[in-house]
Amino acid sequence: MAVTTAERTAPVATKRKKNAFSDGQGALAAMLLAPTMLVLLLVAGIPIIMSVTESFFRTNDRIDPQTGLVQTGTNFVGFQNFTDIFAHPATVVGVYGSMDRLVNSFINTTLFTVVCVILETVLGVSMALIMAKAFRGRGLVRASILVPWAIPTIVSAMMWKLIFNTSGVANKVLGLTNNPILWLADNKYSQISIIVADVWKTAPFIGLLTLAGLQTIPAEVYEAARVDGANAWQTFVRITLPMVKPALVVAVLFRTLDTLRMFDLPYGMIGANKYSVETLSMFAYQETMQTRYGPAAAYSIILFFYIVLVAFLFVKLLGADVVGDEELKAVNAQRKRMKALHQQQAKAAGRVRTNVTSGSAAS
Repeated sequence: MAVTTAERTAPVATKRKKNAFSDGQGALAAMLLAPTMLVLLLVAGIPIIMSVTESFFRTNDRIDPQTGLVQTGTNFVGFQNFTDIFAHPATVVGVYGSMDRLVNSFINTTLFTVVCVILETVLGVSMALIMAKAFRGRGLVRASILVPWAIPTIVSAMMWKLIFNTSGVANKVLGLTNNPILWLADNKYSQISIIVADVWKTAPFIGLLTLAGLQTIPAEVYEAARVDGANAWQTFVRITLPMVKPALVVAVLFRTLDTLRMFDLPYGMIGANKYSVETLSMFAYQETMQTRYGPAAAYSIILFFYIVLVAFLFVKLLGADVVGDEELKAVNAQRKRMKALHQQQAKAAGRVRTNVTSGSAAS
């Protein structure tokens, strides 16, 4: 049987790859990611599973009525550790008055996160704009700006503790040597001291990531804006800010998640059981120190879900590109094009087979 011209010119349907998302390199990607995923499982996955399991148990601290001895071990209590948070709240007196200790810690955590991140974003962007300028001594300025971020947090806490001491530099600069402010006491001034110390330390982090975004903006864009008569503010609002937004949003997201779990800075500067600065992480830690591991795990899980919720809202509302959204869209578009091409090839091959069959029957 002779082969028709239509059959020779018809496109040949190629075999589709099993993993179109990875462009046929799924095995290589899995091999390269396996060590990282293993480390994440060991340092993050297993502790999370253990914390969830621990939250359903409670350490025995009662007297056995039969033996008169203190009971040991743990008992499964289900969700009692979570329900006791609201059924039997621990009341404390802080800056906001008398309230549940968990609510007080939640408010402190949220306050530090909102205020610190806003101030750090403003200062970080300003630092990035300064570091992006070409001037003599730019390298020294960049290094000096990044030094606070490189200092360990506990070292920074001890340094600021000396600054905010009753006879420290802060009161001397403000001229309050005769009537000093008790920055490190359990009051509203301790909150201000924590905010100042945290902004000083971590604003350079946002500045560093923002600087990386500024380096990707072509100089021709600014030249065109100057030719069009745009002033500095218009250039910043209409060019710099929109083009640096992806890097800035990711930086703000990272700082927000990091501030939500703040522990070492207030613990090192102010100390434990200071309810004006006690965060959720500090509260869970104090419960652990009292060997109440079940409630401590429950508080940690509440903080975990709070962080997950904030991260979800950031990604959905602000479009934080933390998982390669643009690349993912491009890959999905390529997959749709390949799927449409395979369908066209299959239809063309089906029509050729139909024509060949019809020609053979007619002959």
